[in-house]
Amino acid sequence: MWERLRESQHLVRAALLFAAVFILFLVARAALVPKDFGQLGHYRAGALGDARTHPLSFAGRAACGECHGDVVEARKGGKHERIGCEACHGALASHAADPTAAKPAPPDAGTICLVCHLSNLAKPSGFPQVDPKEHAGGEACSTCHKPHHPDFS
Repeated sequence: MWERLRESQHLVRAALLFAAVFILFLVARAALVPKDFGQLGHYRAGALGDARTHPLSFAGRAACGECHGDVVEARKGGKHERIGCEACHGALASHAADPTAAKPAPPDAGTICLVCHLSNLAKPSGFPQVDPKEHAGGEACSTCHKPHHPDFS
């Protein structure tokens, strides 16, 4: 009997090593994972409060429409009507607060349009997709399309 136990010492050592690594994992997890992690799903509940402390950077579509009513009208009925202004133009709360102090640069149509419209097999087949080399021959999208109402110009 003792002979068999002596031969299984390597199994006992492996089990002790496994137990030591598991205990080390539990100690590291307790030290590194925040206490509020997992209370509201798979994220840290305190992250909501942390996000509230950051200053607002987006103005919202209504703020854009106050000064740029012509663009709001131009977008009506177009496929981009429901897309927020800041999706293409970037966060503009500082511009909405003081239009003279923060003048945003117009987006580069050759880059910004491809964020959504670059060919990708994962996109629905009915969604307009382009291969920029074949589609435009190096021209900017705005050469043929109106960015706010993307029919042909």
